[in-house]
Amino acid sequence: MDARATLRRQHPDGVPPVRRRELLAWASYDFANSGYTTVVITAVFNAWFVATIAGGADWATLAWTASLSVSYLLVMLTAPVLGVWIDLRAGKRRVLVASTVACVSATAALSACGPGDLVLAVVLVVLSNYAYSIGEGVVAAFLPELAADRALGRLSGYGWAIGYVGGLLVLAVCLWWIQSAPARGASLATAVPQTLLITAVLFGLAALPTLLLLRERSRPQALAAGRGLFAEAGRRLRQALAGSRGLVDLRRLLVCIVVYQSGVATVITVAAIFTTQALGFSQAQSITLILVVNVSAAAGAFAFGALQDRVGHRAALAASLLGWLLAVALFFATDASWAVWTAANIAGVCMGASQAVGRALVGYLCPPDREGEVFGLWSLAVRLAMILGPVSYGLVSWLSAGNHRLAMLATGAFFLAGLVLLAGIDPQRGHRAARGAD
Repeated sequence: MDARATLRRQHPDGVPPVRRRELLAWASYDFANSGYTTVVITAVFNAWFVATIAGGADWATLAWTASLSVSYLLVMLTAPVLGVWIDLRAGKRRVLVASTVACVSATAALSACGPGDLVLAVVLVVLSNYAYSIGEGVVAAFLPELAADRALGRLSGYGWAIGYVGGLLVLAVCLWWIQSAPARGASLATAVPQTLLITAVLFGLAALPTLLLLRERSRPQALAAGRGLFAEAGRRLRQALAGSRGLVDLRRLLVCIVVYQSGVATVITVAAIFTTQALGFSQAQSITLILVVNVSAAAGAFAFGALQDRVGHRAALAASLLGWLLAVALFFATDASWAVWTAANIAGVCMGASQAVGRALVGYLCPPDREGEVFGLWSLAVRLAMILGPVSYGLVSWLSAGNHRLAMLATGAFFLAGLVLLAGIDPQRGHRAARGAD
């Protein structure tokens, strides 16, 4: 048998076999959507929103963070039920196409927002980030159908690694477009909004292989007599949240993800703030550090994906969380240049690793034909973490009179708690329960 074929999940007769090109097409979606988060959420549009659209008002940053929080709340309220609907109607591809079109369209529309267009910008940010989040969860639900159990870590890691590469490439194109504006006779007021069009076009083009090549292998499921679609969705959701049908390890993992992802989300959100406020970095130094960290994250996702399939899911995730604790300790202990860069790169490796390993482990514990439901809950867990982590950091910083080192040390509690929760998860037991679940 072709060694590469063993990486692909073997399906029974009557179900289309998994082609190697589908694995590449699935991973390319991580490449496609990373440009959105890098340009819109992290590096370009957020600053444009605060400084230009909101006019640098005192409440501008609050308006930005509130917009993101609304989109995350909408994901938490709808993703689990939408996931059940996807399973019942075999609708992963349809929802993925719809969410991609919505995100690309809303991102392109953001290019029309200028000074004073606050309401329009907020609506489009909420819509685009909601659609991005739904698409991220739905494409993840394809993972258990595509990769064999022994290759879940590698495929998830490969996807997350090229996702970081994609984000960096799109950001590089956008920064070149902005910096070359004077040579073209254009102003920054024109060039910055145009980067949203660039991001939207590159997202759409890079997502085409995924949308065209991924196949829907699940089949519509029959509803019990006398039970409607939404009633069945509600019943399954209640059972999943209660950890019924023996899926105790999956429930524990989702709680663990909420906890440690709160730490990851905090570092991603406050990285530029911490380096400038606590370490005295200039903006240029901070951007350079963040770019290097993204390269480390790509390497971490790639390396830990293979490691996960060799040493086991729990061991790989535990190693990444221990690495996070080491990085946080270094950030707290000293501001020596060597320590900062060492800690930053350790954090980068562990950022890519912990996210990729967690996604693969969810797929390992996911029962067949319930991918939409389970990864809808995964989306809920990740978005809840995106609210809890940064808010906790902000509260500690505020209560400690702006002590960012102490706030970063407190962030380490999320990784420590994640390790404690991880100790109670048995992936093999959870996998057997998932395969035996109805």
